[in-house]
Amino acid sequence: MIVVDSNVLAYLYLPCEFTAAAEALLEKDPEWAAPVLWRSEFRNILAGYMRRKTVSFEQACSLQAEAESLLDGLEHEVSSRDVMELVRDSDCSAYDCEFIALAHKLETKLVTMDKKLLKAFPDVAVPLTRRIQA
Repeated sequence: MIVVDSNVLAYLYLPCEFTAAAEALLEKDPEWAAPVLWRSEFRNILAGYMRRKTVSFEQACSLQAEAESLLDGLEHEVSSRDVMELVRDSDCSAYDCEFIALAHKLETKLVTMDKKLLKAFPDVAVPLTRRIQA
């Protein structure tokens, strides 16, 4: 099991330069986990695509449902205290620290391309592009 951030999910479902890497990661590590917050972040990503008319409303709803299905049973609450400790000790947002807190809780890695997280938490955060090579 690995923790993935919302952008890795977006790479999987919305074609971009990292889509192939996200698909390879899913094949290699098919059990993806995330804090419940991922739903709102992913909806926000989809909202941007809808506003730019890159995806339709129906496509956005379908992609959200597909992502929810992928993470069914693998969404977790995280301790607010744990998140705030991570915020205190880094320059990262509380939103981003939720993913780190979950990776700590599950004793696994967070796969991300977020430079701030990769720099602040190199013991837990690994880049998507390196994870598929490992």
